[in-house]
Amino acid sequence: MLTKRRDGAYGYVELDNPPVNAIGLEMRKALLEAVEWAEAEGLERVILSGGGRAFAAGGDASEFDAPPAPPHLPDVVNRIERSSVPWIAAIHGAALGGGCELALACRYRVARADATIGLPEVQLGVVPGASGTQRLPRLVGLQKALELIPTGKTIRGREAKAIGLVDELDDDPIFFAEMTNIEWLGMATPVGELNSGALEPEAFEAARAIAHKKMRGQAAPLKAIDLIEAAQTLPLEEGMAIEREAFITLRSQEQSRALRHIFFAERGARAPATLRTPPADINQIAVVGGGMMGSGIAYAALNAGYHVHLLETDADGVARAQANVERIIEASLKRGLIDEEGAAQRRARFVATDDYSSAAQADLAIEAAFESMEVKKEIFGRLQDALKPTALIATNTSYLDVNEIAGSLKDPSRALGLHFFAPAHIMKLLEIVRADATSDQALATGFALAAKLKKIPVQAGVCDGFIGNRILARYREAADTLLIDGATPWDIDEAMVAFGYAMGPYEAQDLSGLNIAFANRRRQDATRDPNRRYVPISDRMVNEGRLGRKTGVGWYRYPGGGGKVLDPLIDDLVREEARFAKVERQEFSADELRRRLLHAMINEAADILAEGIAQKASDIDLVMVHGYGFPRWRGGLMRYADSLGAANVLATLKELATEDPLVWRASPVLEDCASRGLSLNEWTKG
Repeated sequence: MLTKRRDGAYGYVELDNPPVNAIGLEMRKALLEAVEWAEAEGLERVILSGGGRAFAAGGDASEFDAPPAPPHLPDVVNRIERSSVPWIAAIHGAALGGGCELALACRYRVARADATIGLPEVQLGVVPGASGTQRLPRLVGLQKALELIPTGKTIRGREAKAIGLVDELDDDPIFFAEMTNIEWLGMATPVGELNSGALEPEAFEAARAIAHKKMRGQAAPLKAIDLIEAAQTLPLEEGMAIEREAFITLRSQEQSRALRHIFFAERGARAPATLRTPPADINQIAVVGGGMMGSGIAYAALNAGYHVHLLETDADGVARAQANVERIIEASLKRGLIDEEGAAQRRARFVATDDYSSAAQADLAIEAAFESMEVKKEIFGRLQDALKPTALIATNTSYLDVNEIAGSLKDPSRALGLHFFAPAHIMKLLEIVRADATSDQALATGFALAAKLKKIPVQAGVCDGFIGNRILARYREAADTLLIDGATPWDIDEAMVAFGYAMGPYEAQDLSGLNIAFANRRRQDATRDPNRRYVPISDRMVNEGRLGRKTGVGWYRYPGGGGKVLDPLIDDLVREEARFAKVERQEFSADELRRRLLHAMINEAADILAEGIAQKASDIDLVMVHGYGFPRWRGGLMRYADSLGAANVLATLKELATEDPLVWRASPVLEDCASRGLSLNEWTKG
């Protein structure tokens, strides 16, 4: 857990808990022992560093569900700060959460410019628990602390130096710590003895307004602001006491448990352990289609260091593709995500062309063209003729049958689905769709590509819409039913925003364009169950040219390209359609709207588990959080269902089934969970 050694008057303490030096119970004990050792040895200084790739990436989150065990981290950091031997933090990699608090307890901090430092605890539904809300304001000031702690923002070493969080930058922090002047070091005031200063109350109210807007519904950011405000007036010991109490309280609450669930799900998103075949070696990637999706995929590949050929149909398409990729490069430059050298490197590795043969050496091709089976089959045929026989070929289809697309190849084992989410260079989710014939190597390559692109991979089976879009379709179906039965689009949107979504289903449709879902419904016309209720309101919207933001009118109006305003004509349209359908409309409370929409999605997701389309419940949670806006702090759709309890979910579905048995038939997975007393996450673990 920790190694220590003496070299002359210097002591060296290295944290050693791979992979990220999480600060668990044994490390806390070892740190206290190291303080005693340094004092007993009469050392001049102790240089604290981390082994491997990090300084320390925080406390051990796996301990959060257990009762706190001494020694507690607040006692450890206090002991380091008060030691008669000054400690110096030599930081490389991540110094996050408890790792940052250890650094704050040291008398001096040296970091690499590319180190990552911060207190992101609110992302796990808690506040810093070992003086972060009290020491950081004393070191960098209250305003900077308000910008960092309630948002969970992390910063690089260079910015940390600029705000005073670290004292010096060096490529070799340990060497610099060895050279630090001991006289100056001895005079350095411990952070806990500094004064945070004061801010006007308006600054704290502004921070709360930001938290309400950007982290709606979450308790930890607001509590963090309260604690930072208290740092103005409370002595360190009192401030730490109320901070610790808040930390212990928050970590036992549902929000923190849900956020920890999604945290561990993200870290567990990798290729199945049973997949032993190594991935193919990918150096060059071809992307077919230079629209918004294709250009985003191409740029994501460029970011990962690949050489990319973007293939289009003609010279005009090539020009548009080049312009789209260049637009992303310029936006990245403007945001400071890359520098001019990085932009030049990406341009040098990028070619847009209408000549498929120019991509003959590509190891992987990703088709990102129009959502048409005929178009995709044609592209797969051209790629098969142009590429080497070992190259893998993927489709980015959102809905279509990957088995049928793969079947257009002589060797369908080289095909798979790689469903990116727009904008593809920003969104983290990647659904990896395994077709019936997809080889183990192709599947392994999909997961390896996701890691290289820094995406969160989720394996999905073949069905209409895979995991996410299949649940989305059920969500929209339930919303349309509520709409014709008595609700308004804004009633439904407001109910789901109150639940934690950034926007409701109708505003989201306006953003993406109503014609996209319309085209998908037309594709399904021939196979739709005639006994299942169909609501034609969205079809009428499209036929009347109400396509959303792109036309200035959809479910809402967008005057002058600005924000949305309610459109009373929509209410008239809905009521008229209800009369045509002989529906007697009723009123729904916001709670009832949420209950129906969420249970519809839960039931569909449970069917997806039953059919093996998703491998485990946590995969569905990742898809919903990272692809569809489900509130992260609720842990995902399946985690939310588990918080309700399978028996309660089943009872609600049976109640709703009295209205429409076909639509509300309960999934057999929910029946099984309720009868055996299992959660959905437990069910998928066997």
